[in-house]
Amino acid sequence: MKEISIDQLAQALNENQIRLIDVREVDEFLAGHVPGAELIPMGVIPARTMDLDRSESIALICRTGGRSGQVTTWLESQGFNVANVVGGTEAWISSGRAVER
Repeated sequence: MKEISIDQLAQALNENQIRLIDVREVDEFLAGHVPGAELIPMGVIPARTMDLDRSESIALICRTGGRSGQVTTWLESQGFNVANVVGGTEAWISSGRAVER
């Protein structure tokens, strides 16, 4: 499974080089998420693969990296170019970076 650090994610987002998908539930997302993140809860990812482009770079994030790691592994097996954000949203917040609510 490919992984990306929050520093690498911040740079890739700043340079518009990656699509960030948050796989948490709606209430978790609304409580605070990385700016620019798009919500697709883990449970609906299989039904939403048609909304994803296999040629684009996609980062997956959750609270700490567990759920997004599972989704990363599955999407990789489906041929997507994905990476799991190490430490998840908690690591992003702990680094002092901005959060959208």
